[in-house]
Amino acid sequence: MPMGYVTFLRENVRFLAFGFVLTLSSSFGQTYFIALFSADIRGEFGLSHGDFGMLYSLATLASGLSLVWVGRQIDRVDLRLYTALVCAGLVASCWFMALVPSVAALVLALFVLRLTGQGLMGHTAITSMARYFDKGRGRAIGIASLGHATGEAVFPLMAVGLIATLGWRHTWGAVGVGLALTLALVVPWLLKGHATRHGEHLEQAARADGTTTTRRQWSRREVVRDVRFYMVLPAALAAPFILTGLFFHQVHLVQSKGWELTWYAACFVAFSAAAVAAGLLSGPLVDRFGAGRILPWSLLPLGLGLLTLVAFDDAAAAALYLTVAGIAAGASFTVPSAMWAEVYGVAHLGAIRALVSAVIVVSTAVSPAAMGGLIDLGVSMEAIAVIAAVYVGAAAALAAAAWRVATPDPAPEPDRPADPGS
Repeated sequence: MPMGYVTFLRENVRFLAFGFVLTLSSSFGQTYFIALFSADIRGEFGLSHGDFGMLYSLATLASGLSLVWVGRQIDRVDLRLYTALVCAGLVASCWFMALVPSVAALVLALFVLRLTGQGLMGHTAITSMARYFDKGRGRAIGIASLGHATGEAVFPLMAVGLIATLGWRHTWGAVGVGLALTLALVVPWLLKGHATRHGEHLEQAARADGTTTTRRQWSRREVVRDVRFYMVLPAALAAPFILTGLFFHQVHLVQSKGWELTWYAACFVAFSAAAVAAGLLSGPLVDRFGAGRILPWSLLPLGLGLLTLVAFDDAAAAALYLTVAGIAAGASFTVPSAMWAEVYGVAHLGAIRALVSAVIVVSTAVSPAAMGGLIDLGVSMEAIAVIAAVYVGAAAALAAAAWRVATPDPAPEPDRPADPGS
């Protein structure tokens, strides 16, 4: 780890650990983890690939729409209370998943699991890092995002082992117990002294002497009228949309390629290592060059990963594919998250990120259903990868052109710094 990171980590270790713990815990609502249970769930409830993909997509879509309102509350509610409610929701979601008696209950369980896990845990962590770190924002997001990579390295193998030993229902129950004990003990300690931190943030935001580096604060209403927002959004969606679909159907991918599922799960270590490296390297690059300039280039590894799926069937291709996909995933956690704060400010960042997160969640709702439908129609995984690669190229080109578009700042309004932690 570069020396700049060591010093930065030492000076802010507790709050950075808070971000890490939340992104790590969000793993249990992520597609790559839930998908490991897909064969057992489909078998118990008699669902096809397309059926389960559609139900999963409906639950994810509902969670994304809910996130628009729930996510913006982080601008208004004390961070400590907000985090406690999110953590309690995730624990309850895991226990509910262990007990689902019917398909209808399964959809509801997936909804709350996706909302609290994939949606709110990551949203709380990254919004907090972007808001409270003006200098070093990219590094803070990069460090917090290591929780995603750590989860991807540890939890797939853990889940496969627990499912084989305990069954899929008892595995979810055990996850809930582990989360309840860990989060209740760790999170309050990590947020100790947050009132002081938030007070300093409010003082900095209120300065009118030009010493702060934050640009004028855009409201969410102003952001959605900015054409640049829509030009960079496809690039921000690329990795979540494509990797969610591929991870959701990873069992089918493994079978179509003739790989062993255990080997594929083990290759997530390479995915995780690459994501860690990309997250750590992209943070200083963001702080130095700006997230907007880096965003188009961050999609290149994703395109290479998709072309790997097209060109190779050997078992070694699984490791190569997950490695370059990990690079793309690591950058996708850091670069877009820093870009919203960099371009639009932090006063309304919770509302802006809630909107973006909702769009991302909706995209992750569409991709499993879309890919599941194509699979049911007999479309190969290689053909799906080609379509995705074309999308990646177009999104990168559009993002590269976005900042050449002159969009004037909206009419000045009195800054109303968010007060979620006093």
